[in-house]
Order: sequence, then structure tokens, then C-alpha cells
Amino acid sequence: QLVKLCSGMIEAGKAYITTNKHFVSGVRDLSQQCKKDEMISECLDKFGDSLQEMINYHMILFDQAQRSVRQQLHNFVKDDVRKFKETKKQFDKVREDMEISLVKNAQAPRHKPHEVEEATGTLTITRKCFRHLALDYVLQINVLQAKKKFEILDAMLSFMHAQYTFFQQGYSLLHELDPYMKKLATELDQLVIDSAVEKREMEHKHALIQQRTLLQDFSYDDSKVEFNVDAPNGVVMEGYLFKRASNAFKTWNRRWFSIQNSQLVYQKKLKDVLTVVVEDLRLCTVKPCEDIERRFCFEVVSPTKSCMLQADSEKLRQAWIQAVQASIASAYRESPDSYYIERLDRTASPSTSSIDSATDSRERSGKGETILQRVQSIPGNDQCCDCGQPDPRWASINLGILLCIECSGIHRSLGVHCSKVRSLTLDSWEPELLKLMCELGNSTMNQIYEAQCEELGLKKPTAGSSRQDKEAWIKVKYVEKKFLKKLPSGEALTENERKPRRWCVKKCQRHNSTTKAPTARRKYRHEAGNASPAMLSSAATLERKFRRDSLFCPDELDSLFSYFDTGAGSGPRSLSSDSGLGGSTDGSTDILVFGSVVDSVTEEECEVSEESSGEAEIEQEASDLEDLRELHPGLLIYKAAQARNLPLMAEALAHGAEINWVNDEDENKTPLIQAVKGGSLIACEFLLQNGADVNQRDSRGRAPLHHATYLGHTGQVCLFLKRGANQHAVDGDGQDPLSIAVQAANADIVTLLRLARMNEEMREAEGPFGQPGQYPSNSPTELQYRKCIQEFISLNIDEC
Repeated sequence: QLVKLCSGMIEAGKAYITTNKHFVSGVRDLSQQCKKDEMISECLDKFGDSLQEMINYHMILFDQAQRSVRQQLHNFVKDDVRKFKETKKQFDKVREDMEISLVKNAQAPRHKPHEVEEATGTLTITRKCFRHLALDYVLQINVLQAKKKFEILDAMLSFMHAQYTFFQQGYSLLHELDPYMKKLATELDQLVIDSAVEKREMEHKHALIQQRTLLQDFSYDDSKVEFNVDAPNGVVMEGYLFKRASNAFKTWNRRWFSIQNSQLVYQKKLKDVLTVVVEDLRLCTVKPCEDIERRFCFEVVSPTKSCMLQADSEKLRQAWIQAVQASIASAYRESPDSYYIERLDRTASPSTSSIDSATDSRERSGKGETILQRVQSIPGNDQCCDCGQPDPRWASINLGILLCIECSGIHRSLGVHCSKVRSLTLDSWEPELLKLMCELGNSTMNQIYEAQCEELGLKKPTAGSSRQDKEAWIKVKYVEKKFLKKLPSGEALTENERKPRRWCVKKCQRHNSTTKAPTARRKYRHEAGNASPAMLSSAATLERKFRRDSLFCPDELDSLFSYFDTGAGSGPRSLSSDSGLGGSTDGSTDILVFGSVVDSVTEEECEVSEESSGEAEIEQEASDLEDLRELHPGLLIYKAAQARNLPLMAEALAHGAEINWVNDEDENKTPLIQAVKGGSLIACEFLLQNGADVNQRDSRGRAPLHHATYLGHTGQVCLFLKRGANQHAVDGDGQDPLSIAVQAANADIVTLLRLARMNEEMREAEGPFGQPGQYPSNSPTELQYRKCIQEFISLNIDEC
């Protein structure tokens, strides 16, 4: 722009004054553009001010301006700048070729070695060419920048000398500027010397790098890839990775990834805003992926989503995996920052957490306690279950225990099949999950998993123990399960004994002492095929009515009755040392009772009379008697699920019970179906958290959703719909859950099923990726459906 303005000043002599003003304006604009360089900016400001005062001076200045300003800068632009632009075009072309080679190398299938070798060779050649040209390009940039400063300043200095020489009339003005011009000339001389020295140094470095590249293979870059967890700038590792998109086409895009501040982020371009892939690495795991077509892939899995990434080589993949693992370990070692916890706002996994219901929120606000305080108030939950560190803030939701941050990291490494770790402060908690945590607790679970620690004389790790000691203890405790007490068996019985020993599971149910249990419910339990849905719903409604008259909900007493004897005239007793399962027996008894410490009983005493109406408010119901020789964990969890005995269910799982065990002597029913019959939403939640199949049917084709609908258990229906139960499944009688609810005239369940069906249809209209039981969108309809389901669960949680 300055060159054009100078040419116009020379050619348009008649418009000298106007053109000269434009020129001065151009000088000042250039000064604004060069503000970062104080030397150029100061020079242009001073010269511009002087030129404004010299506009009307002698016209002979134009001849000097032609030689000193216009021609010199024009040559610089024509020769140097144009040459630089040509080099830039070549650089862009080679860079595109390398991008194409990288993509082809990444797409080369592992089972075609010829294509892999060809792609690798092409990539090596292209990369070599790219780096040679990149060095030339960088060299020209540096040289051009240095020369640009010199050319601009030298041209302006010559022009100002012409002003001084030919305009004697402006001597007084230029005399004030003369000392500055002399100083600038000296600086320019030094600048020329410095530029020449710098140019020689860059040329020397350029030659050395070229010699190295000729002697070394370019694959050396992979071997030098490393990460630094303690990097001063907070960036543990950074580099290019291919990322698989979550769209319909599953395209792969190359992005610049980095691990910083316990987060995994990426950006498309250098100046783009960072996109956060993982908000908190402490909640994630990383694993290599060998079951897809592309090579060098690994996956970062968080509670809300997973991200598939691809490195350029196996060494790079291993480096990234190690960097993520090291960052996770480093984040666990650091103390949690309160500001960071308040800032972190993430959506939790649909299977474990969602929007807290209004009912639960009102309850918490009324009691003035947080989720953390509620769960920590359970006996034993004031310290870590495995090391005893106070104030644990992490939980294993399928075990029902609280952990410190270090032990939670060890639990996470065991895998979700063993322990599902969640944060009490970073995750949101559903009412049913919160109540499940309150039903179990550290004391209860340690009585199961550490039953023989004292007998074996083992010392439990403390908060000050090393991580290795804690990890060894946790693996022996939860994976190898070496501290469990064995289940009692009848193998030692002899033929001379009076009759085989038997066992049953105790269930304590609170109701009015003068009221008999509804017979319609018992009829469904024994003759469900002959009872109509309407009668079953009426029975369910009647039973809920009786149960609501109680001061306490049955679930709130299950764990209490499982471990303490509430018989008349006796206080709480310690656990029986015989069974280790809360059972009671001695040498003279015939019955072994699981789930409650009771007095010695006989088979006749264990029978429950439907006509009894004693003075006590608590009626203890026992399951059917079973032969002790047939006792195994699968049958134990089956009986405990119907008895709503969560500690006993946890004990059975600890002894290896199959979560989806099928009782072929009882219509192929599963523990989850038994939990439905028992009426406990929390027992169902416990089984689902431990991997129960929500769609597994019995021999009559009825899934848990069918049974919950028959019984009118609204809360359980909501829970199963939320977990992806198939509401279109038809049982052996040709009825799906909706038709059962319509026949039973259960308005709540009919409304829920129709709402779920409508939401499913709208979800399918959004695209092919909406799966049952998942929340793929945040549409108003979807959010309203979630809120409705959660409200129903909250309203029914204390009644189930």
C-alpha cells in the first residue's frame, strides 16, 4: 500500500498536496500494523508527524522518492515476497500429500501386508520430502522477516535524508529530527551485521539437519515419544490422533489431542477452542482395541460415553495409553480441589445416575442433609471400607460400600464386573441407588467379605499403608474372596440321623397385628395362572394399603431383621458363629434359618399360619424349607431375593451365585423375578446393578416387567422401563405388559407403558441409534419422560 501511495504522489504532481496527505496517512497505518516492533513503530510515528508539516515543500523530492522509496520496496516485494509465496504454495502441496499418505497408512488393513508396506513406504518418502521443504520454508520466513525490517527502515531513512537535503526550508523542523535519524542509522548498521550473523547460523543448522536426516530413518520420531506427568505447562502429552466420529457414517478425523489438567482435549486447528473429550480422567479407563479393522486403535471409556482413537504406530499407541493411565494415577494422588469439584458439571451414566427427583430434593432439603452426609451416616460408612481412612467420598454401587479416593482407583482397576465406582460429589444420584447404598454399608459388607480375618490372624491395611499393600488386600478380598466363611452343607449327615437338616430364609414384614395378609397375593404366588389381572391388581393395592399403615417401610427393616433377633423378651444378639450368614442352629435343631438370628426352631414352628393374629406387630415369614444338602449360592440368592434380604443376597453373590440363575423347579424363574414377587424395588436395583438380565423370561414367557405389571408394582415397572425392558414382549398367554395393565385397570402402569411406548416411537424417529433404555437426546419430550419416570420411582420407593 505504501508503494502505491508513493507512485501516486510522483505521477500526480498536480494533486501533490492531497496525495501527500494520503501517503502520510499510509505511513501511520503501517505504524499501527507494526506496533509489536517498537523500533519500526516509533520510527514511523515520528516520521509521519514530520511529513505532515512538510507537505508544501519543494517538488524535487519526488525524484528522490522514486529511487529511494518506490523502487527499493517494489524490488523487495517483486523478488523476495513473490519467491516466498511460491515456496509457500509448494509447502502447502507437499503438506496435503503427507496428509493423504497418513490417511492411507492409517486405512491400510492389517491382513494385507502388501498394502501396509506400500502405504508405509509412501508415507516415509512423503514425510521426508515434507520435512526438507519445511526447513526451507522456515528458513525463508526468518530471512524475509529480517529483510523486511531492513528494507522498510532503510527506504524510509533514505527518503528522510532527501527531505533534509532538498528542502532547506524545512531545516528547522528536520534539525530536531536529525539526532534520532543518526541513532536509527547506527541501529540499522548493527541490524545488518546481526542479520548476517543470524543468517549464517541458520544456514549452518539447516545443513546439519539435512545431514542427519540422510543418515537416519524418519521412524526415529516414534521411539522418542514420551510423556511428562509433571510438565510445567500442565500438558502431559500431545500430538495428532485419528478420532472416530459419533455420527451415522463413523468417519475418522485427524485432530490435535493433548492431556492437560486431568482432561483429554483436542482441537482442529491451532487457534480453535479446545474441545473437551473427557472432563475428569479419574472417572475413565483406557484400553487397546484389537477387534476393529484399523490398526493402532485404543478406547477411552467414561461413565457417559466412549471415544475411539487411533495412533500412527504401535509405539505411539502404547505411549498414549501409558500417558492416560499415568494421568489417572496422578489425579488420584492429588487432593481433590474444591473449586474444580464445584466447576465440574457432567451428565452421569443413564444406568447409574440421572436427574434427582423433586421428591428426593424436597426430602433432602427438609432433613438438611446432603447425599454425602446421608450415605456416610450408615454404620461403618464414616471411614473407607478397605483401609479405614476417614471421610470417604467414593462408592462402589454394586457392593454398597464407601471408599477413599486411593482405594476407589484400585477398585476401578478391577473392572466394572467386580466393582462399579462412582463419586458421591461428582456424580448425581438417583433415589433408588441412594437407598440401595443405605441398605448395605461398610459394616454389613465387611461382615461378609472379612468374616474370617480374625480367625486367620490377618492385619487389615490402614490409611497410611502403601498403595501396593492396599491393592493386594483388595484383590484377595474381592477377587480371590479368601476371607469368606463357607456355606454350611449337609454332607456330614449320616443315615442314622432322624431326618435331613433343612434350611429356609427369614423375612420380617411389619403390618397391623389384627389384619391378615391378603389372600389374593398368596394366590398369585402359588396359582398365578388361575388369577385374573384385575384380582391381582386389587390384591396388590390392598397389600400396599396395609403396608402404608405401618410406621416403617419393610425395606427399611430388612437389613435390621437380617442381623438382629427381635423375638419377644430378648434384645439384639450377635451373629451366629456357626453359619456366618446370620443363620441359627445347634445340634438339636432341624432347621437352619438364614437372614435372622433366631432361637432354635423345628419344622412345625417354622410354618407360618395365615390365621395367626398375635400381639406382636412384626410377623416373621419364612421361605419354604429346603434340604441342606441342596444348598448352593444360586438357590440362596433366589430365596433371599424374594425375602428382600439384601445382605443375604450380597453374601450369595460373594460365594459365586449366578445373578441370572434359573430355578428349573419353579417355572425357570430368576432371582430378579423373585425380587419382583417380594415387592422390593431396592432388591431389584441391587440385582440390576450386579448384571441381572431385565428381559430374561420364565417358562411361561413372563419377564420381570410382566410380573411387576401383574402385581401392580408401579415403582418396579418404572425401574424396568428405565433399564430397557422390552414392553412389547408377549408371554405364553399372548399378553404384553400393556394389555395386562389394561385388564387390571391399573391407571398408573397403563399411563407409564403408553408414555414409554410413545417416547420409544419418537426416539426411533430421531435416527437409528436410539437404543432401548438409553437417553440419546435432550429433546423436551425425552426430558419430560425421564422426569416422569423418576417421579414415579421416587413416589413408590418408600412403599416397595
